[in-house]
Amino acid sequence: MKVLALTEGADHVCCRYRIEAFAGALAERGALLTTLPLATTTWGRLQQFRQAGRADMVILQRKLLPIWQLQLLRRCAQRLIYDFDDALFHRDSYSRKPAESWTRLSRFWATVYAADLVVAGNEYLANRARTYIEPCRVAVLPTCVTPNHYPVARHERQGEGIELVWIGQHSTLPSLSQAEACLAAAADAIPGLGLRVICDRFPKLAGLPIRAVQWSRGSEATNIAAADIGINWLPDDPWSQGKCGLKVLQYMSAGLPVVGNPVGMNREMIVPGETGFLASTPEEWSEAVRQLAYCAALRRRMGAAARALVNARYSVARWSEEFASLILGHGSERLEGTHFTSSQNRTPVSYVEAAA
Repeated sequence: MKVLALTEGADHVCCRYRIEAFAGALAERGALLTTLPLATTTWGRLQQFRQAGRADMVILQRKLLPIWQLQLLRRCAQRLIYDFDDALFHRDSYSRKPAESWTRLSRFWATVYAADLVVAGNEYLANRARTYIEPCRVAVLPTCVTPNHYPVARHERQGEGIELVWIGQHSTLPSLSQAEACLAAAADAIPGLGLRVICDRFPKLAGLPIRAVQWSRGSEATNIAAADIGINWLPDDPWSQGKCGLKVLQYMSAGLPVVGNPVGMNREMIVPGETGFLASTPEEWSEAVRQLAYCAALRRRMGAAARALVNARYSVARWSEEFASLILGHGSERLEGTHFTSSQNRTPVSYVEAAA
């Protein structure tokens, strides 16, 4: 069986963690996965859609295509799966325009309606898709990591010189500016506190020294584990509700406790007092970081619990079977038909619920 994934980029983070991570699970079941970055030109995409027609299953990841391109892809694809891990029906947190976008919403509706199966990164996203299509055509599969790819933090420092860490794309750097007061309060309480930023661009924050670490795929795990405490700040808005918590999973995989504000997936992944702390105000951030900074044993204990949680709930090993079943088990024995039929038969047929 041939599975073709159309993605946003050759090394896009979502493709790496949500598609390529499960290539082995597909191969074990006799399926060959090919990932293909969506072309930027119309002619290039038309050629890719023709290629999609030669695959048994096509995964469209994240991209909200113009309606006419979506219709063409649907016509070519024998089976179409849509995978997404952000609230793409909204504009993001840092857009100068309002969050609501009719263009995004209409394309999102059309995409989930066209797909045989929709795979969402969390329940918030899945529930949005379920408002437009039958709930049995929507599945939740969290973004997953492989904890064994991360060295475990040693937690030898205590007190002065403790280092926080933040990793992310430069598009999300504004979140650090929004957390500046909280980070400054922590810096006031802990002499020598620093922030390691793993990215391709770097901020300037009042009262907190930044250690700039250039991101690379090969060194990100080691650079995370070299720090002491992971941090994550999310704006309290609709876009953040759809975030799937990758950076938190990376921190926890490296055995770091995490401090974050109680928004979105932070509330699910960070278990207060066990894998880290949830904090909203500068005072709460200062106290959370202070407790962790001055007790290496506490960091070590929370970090171990965090890594165990990732293994149990968010690891590639935990979800490999489910991923393969979703992708490869979505055949004719599970779907007699959908409101979109195959390219061989365009006569509408009634939907038959997928087998449990």
